[in-house]
Formats: sequence, C-alpha cells, structure tokens
Amino acid sequence: MTNIIGDIRDQIRSVVRKAMAAATEKGLLPDISVDEIIVEAPKEKEHGDFSTNIAMLIVKKARKAPVQIASILIDNMDFTDTYIERAECAGPGFINFFLDRSWLYDTLRIISREREDYGRINIGQGSKVMVEFVSANPTGPLHMGNARGGALGDCIASVLQAAGYDVTREYYVNDAGNQIEKFGMSLEARYLQLLKGEDAVEFPEDGYQGEDIIDHMRDYIEEYGDKLLNADPEQRRRELVDYALPRNLERIRKGLESYGIHYDVWFSEQSLYDSGEFEETINYMEDKGLLYEKEGAKWFKATDFGAEKDEVIIRNNGIPTYFASDIAYHRNKFEKRGFDRVINLLGADHHGHVARMKAAVKALGVDPAKLDIVIFQLVRLFKNGEIARMSKRTGRAISLDDLLEEVGRDAARFIFNTKASGSHLDFDLDLAVRQSNENPVYYVQYAHARICSMLRLLDGEGISVPDADEVDLTLLAAPEELDLIKKLAEYPDEIRISAQTLEPSRLTRYVTDVASLFHSFYTECRVKGEEESLMKARLLLVSAVKTVIKNVLDILSISAPERM
Repeated sequence: MTNIIGDIRDQIRSVVRKAMAAATEKGLLPDISVDEIIVEAPKEKEHGDFSTNIAMLIVKKARKAPVQIASILIDNMDFTDTYIERAECAGPGFINFFLDRSWLYDTLRIISREREDYGRINIGQGSKVMVEFVSANPTGPLHMGNARGGALGDCIASVLQAAGYDVTREYYVNDAGNQIEKFGMSLEARYLQLLKGEDAVEFPEDGYQGEDIIDHMRDYIEEYGDKLLNADPEQRRRELVDYALPRNLERIRKGLESYGIHYDVWFSEQSLYDSGEFEETINYMEDKGLLYEKEGAKWFKATDFGAEKDEVIIRNNGIPTYFASDIAYHRNKFEKRGFDRVINLLGADHHGHVARMKAAVKALGVDPAKLDIVIFQLVRLFKNGEIARMSKRTGRAISLDDLLEEVGRDAARFIFNTKASGSHLDFDLDLAVRQSNENPVYYVQYAHARICSMLRLLDGEGISVPDADEVDLTLLAAPEELDLIKKLAEYPDEIRISAQTLEPSRLTRYVTDVASLFHSFYTECRVKGEEESLMKARLLLVSAVKTVIKNVLDILSISAPERM
C-alpha cells in the first residue's frame, strides 16, 4: 500500500543527498557523510510543503554558514521525476520545498484504487507482536479503568495490524494466587450468611464487597441448596470458586465483545503452574544466580538489572508473589511463544511495575526494549456537571456494562481515545449522547452519513462516482479542496506515527480534522449543479473522504453509519 507522504520525504532526502554529492564533486562542499536527513512539514503554509534543517546540521563539517550551505545545495538540486517544484532558503538556513499539485491529485487516485486498504502500510513486515490488555482480576465486574484500557489496547492492536504487524490480542486471566483465595473466602462468607443469617459468619476484612458475590451465591443456593453447608471449608471454597469464576469470566468476555473487543488468546495464570513452567522459570533463575535468600524468602536481584530495589519472588511462607507469576508469564511470551515484541497496558497504579518487569526480562536474556508498558491515567465520569460514581440503574459503582447501556459502544470507544494514554480523561456522559457538533463521535459519523446521503441522491439521478482515470482532477483548485486532499494524504503517515508511538488518540484527532475540513468544503463547494467535469472531480473527492473516514472508524471499531 502507498504512503505518498513517506514517498515524498524519500524523494526530498534523495534530492538532498544527490545535491551534496554534486556540490562535493564541484569542490563547493567537502565530502560529508550524513546518517539521517530530517524532513518535516512546516507549521506555516508560506514556508512550503516540507522543510529540512540539513544545512544547519553540517555547519562544522562544511565550514560554511548554514545559509551559504543551503544556497549551494539548492543550486545543485535536480527535481526530475519528483513532486518538487522548487526549493528556497529561509531563516537561519532551512531549506523549504514547494510541491506541484500533482501529488494531491495522485493521492485521490491512490485512495480510489486502494479503497478499504488505503492507509495500510508495512513497517511491521509481519513481526510478531502481542498486545495484552484489560486482564482484570476475574473477581468482579469491569470498571472505568478497564473500559479505558480496553479501548486503548484494542485500538493499539488495530493500528499495529494496519502498520503490517502480526498482532495477537491477549487477556491474562489471574486465576491463581492470593486474589483467588480471597475470592473463595468472600464467596464462602456470603454463602454461609445467606443460609444461616448475616450475623452467623463474619465477612473477611479484606474480602470482595461487590454485590455480584451475593448474586453468585444466591444463584448457587437456588441451584444446589445447602449441599456445602457442612463440607470441609477448603473443599467448599474450591467448589464455590469453580462455580463463580467461569461465570465471571463469561460475563467479562461477553461485556468486552459487546464493546467490540475480541481476544485471540485467554491465557490462564494457573496454567503456568499446571504445566510446570513456573517451577521451570524459578529453577532457571536459581541456576543463573539471579535469586538469593533473605529472612526465609527468595529475592530477585532486580537492582543488578536496573531496578531501584530487589523484589521478593517466593514469600517466607512458600507462596509465590504475583510478580513471580508475571516473570514466568513473560518468559512464556518471549521464549515459549516467540513474540518479537510484547506490549502491556496497565493502569496508573502500576507505575512502579515498569522498571522491575523490564529488569526481569533482561535477566531472562531478552532485550528489555522488546517490552513496552503503556501506563494509562485515570478516568472521571461527569453527569449534569458533577462527578458520577454510582449507576442509577443498579445503585452500584458504574461498570463497563452500565457505560455501554448509557452512551453506547461508539461514543465510549471514541472518547476514551481522544486523549493520550498518559493524560487524565474526563468523560462527560451527557456530551457522549448529545447529537451536536460538540460531540466528537457524532460530528465524525455525521460527516460520513452526509456523504452517503449525497451519493444516494446523485445515484438516484443516474450520477455515480467516476473512475479516477475519467476525471480532470486539476479542476480541484479551491483552497477548501486542496486543504482537504492534503489531509487525506496524511492518513498512512498517521498510521505510521500512531504505530510507532502507540498513541491511537492521533487517529481520533485526525478523523475529526477530516470531518471539519469536509464540512468547510461542503459549505463552500457545490457538487451537484456544477459543470459536469468539475462535478465529477468533486464527486471523486467526496468519495475519497468517505473512504478515509470509514477506514479510520473501522480501525477504532466504531460504526460508520450511512444514515443519521
């Protein structure tokens, strides 16, 4: 697939390198080796379409003023077979490049040809990447942190797929360890309270207080009665966990699917113990001298690998820590399943986990640069201008299911991706359902629906979108038309940057800009009623806008309605 912006940058780099070589051959510049030539788009239109600061970077080697170097390079540039029309020296020595309009018209031809594949690139070259996200404890409903992490993680995975990576979405099921013991004790207490009275059994101080625990036990009693009332406590807790845990996981799976998230793998923490991989990992670490004993516990020498402090792996009671399971899990990701890169999404309260996890993979012989940990910040919900914490429907903390019922999947996914992961996010529940331009997802979807309506009306009159080869695209010369095409041309590069930075929030901003430029075009440039050649050119442009908006919304797993 084609990234015309990337191609133009490559053209400019090639022109600059050839100009440097020509200037060297003429004795105007010494032979200078440059690893990278930075090409960027200037902020001001009068500074051209692209710019490079190469003249300022080679001042010492060239032994000339940057403005003089820039002038020498410009004089030796050959623009044959490029989109470049001219180059100018500006300011302290910037070289600004001005393109002819043919690149814009080629952009429309590319979109017309590539259609739903437009924007897809191949910087990943099939590299195997795992994105692990949400992975909430299966002991209760999904909350707002999970909702934000889910939208963010799923969109990161989609962006990486569009950039040519072989992506696996994974949910790590924490079905072993302390939280499951606590889950079992909570279930047992509610079970006995329901059968014998609330005062008969004290609820664990650190137990799970959620109403869902009571709901599970009511359902269990309705199905099985008091059969566990006199059972051995350990057996009772195990049976209650075996009953409630799969129900929780199924509820989580269905909730996430209704949110547009479909995992390739649900990986069980318990499987690490059942398969012997956990023990194998601990033995490996001991054999490599990565562990030591202190106060009856086993510690990982994390400080040897860049962490601030060493970490307990096995407690003095013989029970592994959560971190120990995580080390075995990451060994499985990299060594057993051979992922080239692993991306974990974690909430703000996991910030301290980053350094120690990178230290652990380094100790396992894996380049820590292959592990990316994206920390996303907290969410505050607002309704009627006030912070909303409880659901009116259930009287409980607002869950993912509550959110989807109130605002819908499209608004939730879009709004959660409007801010960078490292920024706090205020989610206005009223705005999310408002049918106005203030609501960003409505604004974008309305642009798509408006285009579909226009195309339907024209089709009813026998006017269809023409083939690009049949259109005189040079008729598109109005500022609103040219600005819109330039924005459409940026889409593949937005995919590239989003994939490299793991920030899909770029795409929500981008598609909002496309919608805004389209609305400006729609106001200033008629399609129907114009001379036929211009009408066809504008019709092709409108169709290209529709394609790009839909392609972006598809990546975000948001619907592109044809009627609103």
